[in-house]
This record gives sequence, structure tokens and C-alpha cells, in this order.
Amino acid sequence: MHMSYETTPKTYTITAALPYANGPIHIGHLAGVYIPADIYARYLRSKGHRVLFVSGSDEHGVPITIRAQQEKISPQVLVDKYHQLNREALEALGISFDVFGRTSSAQHHQTAAAFFSALYQKGVLTAHDTEQYYDNTYQQFLPDRYIRGACPKCAYAEAYGDQCEACGTALSPEDLLAPRSILSDAQPVRKKTKHWYLALEAYAPWLKQWILEENTAWKPNVYSQCKAWLDQGLRPRAITRDLSWGVPVPLPDADQKVLYVWFDAPIGYISATQTWAAERQVDWEPFWKDPQTRLIHFVGKDNIVFHCIMFPTMLKAHGGFILPHNVPANAFLNLHGDKISTSRNRAVWLPEYLTNFAGKQDVLRYVLCSNAPENKDSDFTWPDFQAKNNHELVAIVGNFIHRTLVLVHKHFQGKVPERMHLTHLDQAILEKVRDIPTRIGDAIEQYRFRDALQHWVDLARLGNKYLSDTAPWHSVKVAIEPVQTVLNIALQVVGNMAVLGTPFLPFTSQRLRNMLGITDTTWPIQGDTAVLHAGQQLQPPVLLFERIADEVIQEQVERYT
Repeated sequence: MHMSYETTPKTYTITAALPYANGPIHIGHLAGVYIPADIYARYLRSKGHRVLFVSGSDEHGVPITIRAQQEKISPQVLVDKYHQLNREALEALGISFDVFGRTSSAQHHQTAAAFFSALYQKGVLTAHDTEQYYDNTYQQFLPDRYIRGACPKCAYAEAYGDQCEACGTALSPEDLLAPRSILSDAQPVRKKTKHWYLALEAYAPWLKQWILEENTAWKPNVYSQCKAWLDQGLRPRAITRDLSWGVPVPLPDADQKVLYVWFDAPIGYISATQTWAAERQVDWEPFWKDPQTRLIHFVGKDNIVFHCIMFPTMLKAHGGFILPHNVPANAFLNLHGDKISTSRNRAVWLPEYLTNFAGKQDVLRYVLCSNAPENKDSDFTWPDFQAKNNHELVAIVGNFIHRTLVLVHKHFQGKVPERMHLTHLDQAILEKVRDIPTRIGDAIEQYRFRDALQHWVDLARLGNKYLSDTAPWHSVKVAIEPVQTVLNIALQVVGNMAVLGTPFLPFTSQRLRNMLGITDTTWPIQGDTAVLHAGQQLQPPVLLFERIADEVIQEQVERYT
């Protein structure tokens, strides 16, 4: 049984996790967040909904300052570089953001500071004095990642103050043996400092009601992670820290303190919306305050808690904001059986891919969607990338489309032939075509993008089998009428693929629509069995995909094994 289709246009605010501006985008980011979010946004637009698809660069936090130190440049120069690089790479892959903001902007600083002030004035923040490590040489407090020492579990000498990368143990700076500052290499001292905290525990009863009772339809991996956090009890969480890079805390006794990046980053969705709205002279508030608007967060599993517990608590405490309708978080994508590691430069970087595989944006989109870590971690390998291209895109999708168009050009001068008498087989094919948009749409609306993509490929499988069963290249020698009908129906399948493939493979679908002369990309309630009309002139067929050679793949394999 299929879900009922929404017919009334709705407003959707779709957010995609803000990538850190301390390095380029890699395939893990794409598979986990940006490709599924883009499919969803494109699909909703095609159904006539009002969509704001928002993301941007996360430009504050310790990873930024550490990378800037390594490159011997200022944090601002660093984030300027990677903001531009990532924005252009995502755009080149067809990720159709309406706005891609940045958290170092004046608008964001103003919005985040005002958000903090609103919570402060409502009395939902508490201040506490704590002792933290301080570098006397550099006259500054040290964030966790600015402290190194020996791991108490495995004795690895270069463990960070938040984690040992050798054994994976989560740590706090106090756990380290012989701690030292990464700035001066001297032993840090303990010094008192004041910080402000969000009283998460005060919102625990509401969170349990809202998540555990009202949102039981969330993905099991999301629901279970939230339940585990709530079951273990919530504690106050610091929203300020001692650092010079970030949004200054707007209080008179908060010199050299900034908002913690976990707090200011999600506000980046709101500030980016405000920037977008101001440029277009429209009201930003319906996207964040209208109860009828659906807010959907696309994130990886490491961001579930922040988008399901922290950010909703912030919005609830502030008042007037809508809460997430869903957070369809994904697991992680591994690379050749091992974790993607930015610090070890072990990743397939998007800018490199776009250079090495020019014109093959949709191949990457296809492979990452068909292998997405929707319910558990999945693995990307270059041989699998090649197989999906050669055996699925070329041999199934491209083969069906190309041979259909070649036959029409060969026997009917490239004009859509007229449909004549329908056999039971013809009628069965048309019935399946009518059914496919609902199948794809239902899967997308349930965030099952892999299934949705396979339903689209099933159209090509259906078309290939139909051509094999009817063999128009043989029957044309006997009678033309049955061939007209077969190729008309095959073209209707191709036409539906051109429209229904747009959320997944936008570049390929555009090229195919150009060949067919289709301009309407509205999502059909059911498959249009007359999307192409008899006598319509088609453009000469062009191959949509090409085989990828073994040596090309071997060159990539050698980098990761």
C-alpha cells in the first residue's frame, strides 16, 4: 500500500550540516548529508512545495585555529579559502542550495549574539567557575585540542585532551599524563575561569515527551541514540569558552570569551536564512517560526545529539521557533574497509574527484546514493564505483535509453511514432510506468533514497526487458505498426526517466530532456504515458555514460591500499 500524496503545497526548511571550513569536502560528507538532502530538496520543489535549502561553512572552533596555525595564516584567511573551495565544489556537484552562508559573517555574529542574549535574559543560563589549563607563555586558556600528553589507557605519548587517536578512548585534559601545551610545549597550569551553561537537565522531561513519545517514527538509529542520551541523564553544557576566534560573548564580564561552536553553528542556519531573505527583500520568519513549516535536518550520526537534543532545547528555550519535524541522520561511509581520516589525508576529496573525473558528477551521485549509509556504516571502494558505472549506468540505464533513441532515428527519422493497437504486454508496461512515480515519491518521503533510486533504475530494467521481449529490430522487417507502438511505449519510459531522474542525476536528466524536448519537470502524480507526443522531433542521441577503464580505477586503488 502506498502513502497518500500531499497535494497542498507546504513550506519546507531543509538544512544540511555546516561543513568545517578547515579542509575540502569528501565523499563521507556527500553520502551522509549533501546528496540525500539535495535529492529531497529537488523532489519537493518538483512537487510545487516552497523550499529553502540552507547550509554554509562552520568557520569557528578549535579545528579552524589549529589548521590556521599549521598553515601559518590567520583563521579568517583559512576559512575564506575553504568556504570558497567547498561552495564551488558542492555547486559543481549539483547540490542545489538556496543559500550557503558562513558563520564568520557579520550577520551571523549579530544573530548568534542576540540568540545568546535572549536566553541570558530569560534566565535559562547558569554561570559557573571552573579550573582549566592555561599557557603562561602565550597568556591564554587552552582548549582540549591544544593539550597533548600520554594516554592513561595505552600510554600513547601524543594523545589530545579530548581523545586518544591511538586507542580511541574519549578523554578530558585532566586524564592526560605529563600534559603539555601545543603552543609552547610547556606544562600548562590550572587557572580559574568563568563560563555560562545551558541547563539541559531542566528540559529533560520535555525532551523525553517530545522525542520518545511524539517522534517514535524517526529513524531507529536516531531514536535509539537520543534515548540513550536521555536515559543516562542530561547535565548543564558549557556554551562559552576561552578563545579569541569566534562570536564574542555579549556580556561585560566575558572578555576573550566566545560562544562554543556547538552552540553557534546551528544558529548559522537561521543567520543564513536572514541573509538570503534580506537580499531578496522577503520575510525570513515563515521558514523558522510558522507552525505549518516543516524543518528537516540532514546530518551524520555524529551530529544527531546536537540536532535532536541541543538545538531543539535552544529553540524551545528561546521561544517562537519551530522544532525539527525530522532528523534523518545517516551513519558513516568508510573507504576501502577503513575509516575516512582527514588528518591522515585518507579520503576521496570532492575537488580532486571533479578534476580527475570531469563530467562525471552524476556517476558519483549515483554511486554514493546507491551505497548510502542509511541504516548502518557502508563502504566505498573504487572497484565498486567502476562496477556501478559500467554494469548499471552504462549497461542498464544508458543501454536502454540509447538503443531506444537509435531505433527511433533509424526507422522513424527521429520522430516519435504513433501508438497503434495495444497488446496485453504493452498495457502491462504502461501500467507499471504509471505506478513508478508513486513508488519513488513514497521512498523519498520516507528518506529511503537508495530504494527510490533503484525504483528509477527499475524503469530502465523494465524497458530493456520490453525491448528484448518484442525485438523491434527483427519485427520491423515484417510489419511496421507493432514497431511503432513498441517504440512509442519505450519512449514514454525514457521520458519518465528523464523527469523522475532529476533529483538523483540532475546533469544526466537535463541532457536527456534536451534530447527529448521535455521542458516540464513537475513531479507527476502518476507516470505520464503520453509525455512524448506522436510526431514530436527528437534530437540525435548522445551517449549519457561511458565505461571507466581498469587502469583508471587501479590508479585510484593504489592510493588507498
